[in-house]
Formats: sequence, C-alpha cells, structure tokens
Amino acid sequence: MSVLSDVSQILADVLQLPDDGKNLEDSSPLLGAIPEFDSMAVVSVLTALEDSYGFFVDDDEIDAEIFETVGSLAGFVEQKLNDQ
Repeated sequence: MSVLSDVSQILADVLQLPDDGKNLEDSSPLLGAIPEFDSMAVVSVLTALEDSYGFFVDDDEIDAEIFETVGSLAGFVEQKLNDQ
C-alpha cells in the first residue's frame, strides 16, 4: 500500500468516516472540511500515525499546513519516514 492510501485509511478509522475513507483523495481538504476533524482528532491521527509508522512527531513540527489536505498529511508522513 502507498503512504497516501495508508494515511487515508488511518483518517477513516480515527474519524470513523461513514464511507471508510473511500472518497478521500490527495486533494481532499481536512481542516474545516470534515466536521469530525477537530483538535482532539488531530492528536488521535498523529498518535495513530506514530504507532503505525514508528516515528515521533514533536510539537514544533505541527502546523495547520500539514492538515490542509490528505496529500499534505501524506507528504508529512513521507518526510518523517525519509528522516529516519
């Protein structure tokens, strides 16, 4: 599976999306577009990504741009994986 599809699945699982994330694409907006995606969901998604990929996200790495779209979040994950 690609990072994009893994991230989409994690988002669908954490946010309990009704369509199981099948409609999530690279350009799908997150913050402000998905009602379930609030500040607590951000923490839950980050925790799920850390657990799934085995990296740690520092507080100073987090900004709103990461959560603009599914693609920007997947890009962040890919960057973290390349930095390991």
